[in-house]
Amino acid sequence: MGKQKYEYKVAIYQEPLLGSIFLGDSKVDPVRYSNFLNSNAEDGWEVVTMERERRRALIFFSREAFLTVMKRET
Repeated sequence: MGKQKYEYKVAIYQEPLLGSIFLGDSKVDPVRYSNFLNSNAEDGWEVVTMERERRRALIFFSREAFLTVMKRET
């Protein structure tokens, strides 16, 4: 049996900056993030790990982001 080979993809998912400007803080919408994950799953990507972080936007604004590492067989 041959050894399985994978390719990896790192994606940063965050909401548009507009929410940060008007609300002062922007959180990831779970429905849109789920759609993002499902769209990648259709292409064979599987989430390996995910980390939530706050990302600075301009000087006074921040927004939530998810750093997502995915893999799929090649």
